[in-house]
Amino acid sequence: QVQLVESGGGLVQPGGSLRLSCAASGSRWSPNTMSWYRQSPGKERELVATATYDRNTTDLDSVKGRFAISRDFAKNTVYLQMNSLKPEDAAVYYCHAFIKAESVNDVWGQGTQVTISS
Repeated sequence: QVQLVESGGGLVQPGGSLRLSCAASGSRWSPNTMSWYRQSPGKERELVATATYDRNTTDLDSVKGRFAISRDFAKNTVYLQMNSLKPEDAAVYYCHAFIKAESVNDVWGQGTQVTISS
């Protein structure tokens, strides 16, 4: 059974930085795609950034230039570096993996809370 374990969330002041990590385990195949989503209270979950085998993309316009996704294939881990954090970045951040070869293709992490407060 494929599992995603996230870490790195917490409380940070506006303008600060955090790095989220998401480690995948339980599959013999490396995920085709690993992504970060976020969800704030009362809002729909939104795609933040995506990492494939050969491309990393920041998908959410409001974080472009501040957030960056990266992937360590040896560790089966994806990261989200978040800089210049704003109060509106506060959310639960979820890791997602798509593994085409698995019977259950879509896997979600449990989420990690990011709080922005002075």
